Amino acid sequence: MRNIDATTVRRSALAFVVLFGVISLCGDIVYEGARSITGGYLETMGASAFAVGVVAGFGELVGYGLRLVSGYVSDRTGRYWAITIFGYGLTMVAVPLLALAGRWELAALLIILERTGKAIRTPARDAMLSHATAQIGRGWGFGIHEALDQVGATTGALFVAAAVAVGSYETGFAVLAVPGLLAMGILFMVWRRYPNPRDLEPAAPALTTTGFPRRFWIYLAAVGLVAAGFADFPLIAFHFQRESVVAEHVIPLFYAAAMAADALAALVFGRLYDRLGLSILLLAIVLSAGFAPLVFLGGPALALLGMISWGIGLGAQESIMRAAVAPMVAAERRGTAYGIFNTGYGLAWFLGSATMGLLYGISLPTLIVLSMALQLAALPLVARAGSARATPA
Repeated sequence: MRNIDATTVRRSALAFVVLFGVISLCGDIVYEGARSITGGYLETMGASAFAVGVVAGFGELVGYGLRLVSGYVSDRTGRYWAITIFGYGLTMVAVPLLALAGRWELAALLIILERTGKAIRTPARDAMLSHATAQIGRGWGFGIHEALDQVGATTGALFVAAAVAVGSYETGFAVLAVPGLLAMGILFMVWRRYPNPRDLEPAAPALTTTGFPRRFWIYLAAVGLVAAGFADFPLIAFHFQRESVVAEHVIPLFYAAAMAADALAALVFGRLYDRLGLSILLLAIVLSAGFAPLVFLGGPALALLGMISWGIGLGAQESIMRAAVAPMVAAERRGTAYGIFNTGYGLAWFLGSATMGLLYGISLPTLIVLSMALQLAALPLVARAGSARATPA
């Protein structure tokens, strides 16, 4: 593909990004749709609240922790496509099988397998996307991918809600086999069309392969602070329900508003990243840091504004934060880099969310101060990472 003219390569790169975005859209319909009802489904089969919490928490821990391993393996073997396909396949099989679980213990295992599939595929997928986004702008490319991903997340919840309304929880899981098959079909088609995504990236001077540059670790520390200061939506929804901020049926609509803000922010900030560099992340952090006082102290109008701020933060994280990793490391080590990045991000999010969950029952003002302080503390590190030279650690 390197002998084809530059315009054709750019068009191929854009098509690759969009097609992968459609795969993620279908995939999100499957696993985000399933996640919207797994708690209630486990409860109907006799699982306790503690069991549900353990399953959800362990699934997320596995989902992030295994990315370190899968990223390393993808770089060592070079089998990015095989690892990506296996990861998607595991998810697309595990979710519909929830309809046949029968016991909550088996359902819990399938839920964890779904998170395992996501962990396996994500670093290899992001490494392949990084090659294509080099042609069209990394911020824009990852922004397009995230926007389509969030369309799937919103659609999945609505799709499953409709299926459950006319049938049962089992019906909701069973119908997710349809978008799952569609995702796998498109995935195989893209694999056949783009067997070597690295050919989409122009040749560049080799970066050191003896270690990651110092700016990568500075950047990871900044991202960790932002993640630790972000509250999980279940905690926000718990607050809305407990304090009757809005009616119960309105809470999902607030989440949908956040997902819409997420998709739009991913596109806008992704494009701005390509023009202004990592400095645009400073603005994104400032805009999103104020979500905590709005959602935890405000009435309906301010809470909605807070959810939009929260969504902006997510959109920036999923576009700029992923895009910025690619130029920091050598192409042959991006799988490992994305694995480290995702693992660090996930662990920081988990620890921050657990701390805020504990603080919620002790001191709401302390929770809010901690959330804002952690995110704003990332600002000098982001500025330093943006100006640091790519020297090895």
